Amino acid sequence: MDNNKIDTPLASFSLTHVHYNPEDPLSYLCAFLSLVPQAIVVVYVALIWASREVEVLFMFAGQILCEALNFGLKRVIRQERPQRTLPQNLSLLRFLSIWKFISAPAKRQPSLEVYGKGYGMPSSHSQFVAFFAFSVALFLLVRHKPTSSSTLPNDSPSTLTERVILSLLAFSGAAAVASSRIYLNYHTPKQVMVGIAAGIAFSVVWYLFGTHLRRSGWIDWLLEVRMAKLLRMRDLLIGEDLAEAGWQRWKVKRGQSVVKKFE
Repeated sequence: MDNNKIDTPLASFSLTHVHYNPEDPLSYLCAFLSLVPQAIVVVYVALIWASREVEVLFMFAGQILCEALNFGLKRVIRQERPQRTLPQNLSLLRFLSIWKFISAPAKRQPSLEVYGKGYGMPSSHSQFVAFFAFSVALFLLVRHKPTSSSTLPNDSPSTLTERVILSLLAFSGAAAVASSRIYLNYHTPKQVMVGIAAGIAFSVVWYLFGTHLRRSGWIDWLLEVRMAKLLRMRDLLIGEDLAEAGWQRWKVKRGQSVVKKFE
């Protein structure tokens, strides 16, 4: 047996590796929140495959470019991650009080360990979820104009109130993920705030770019490309609530089957 293979140290897959305090329930929750970006990517891929909507694909492309922007910013700014000065995670009281000093200069202290690899400014998790939440809100509240083609009574697309609630839920989730990065000591408050600002700014730029592509006819042109037709790409999401439309068609089909049973 080859001894070199036995002595080779095992590596950790850093994409899903999170340090947390097992004695702190909130730290445990924050560890799961740190995996939200990976879950969102899975949701993107599933939605693109299931719906074939060009709007979802466009948003995912923006999400990837936002990550590329974060990669570049970290290597331009070159600010280190916070250093761990205590053998446990931040206490809840200390975590809440630290937000009072967001604008204060960071002080270098003797460290025991630094969590995470690479630079810390800006926080990639914060930038990721900020882009996602703000893009969802821009779509739901500005671009999405749902109309109902149903002939069934009491059927209607999502209301503005429902879309506002969904947007607020997206913002709340993003805030929870961003806060978890501070609580787990992966980033300073400044690094998180800059990540949020970068994510929001890029989401606005990407939304405006998408608006330009639509008005200039590039989206329509793209949908006529042979590959887009082979993949059955479509652009219904702007004016159609996909869940509502599918449910309405199911009700019509169900009603017809019920009538046939009693004929």
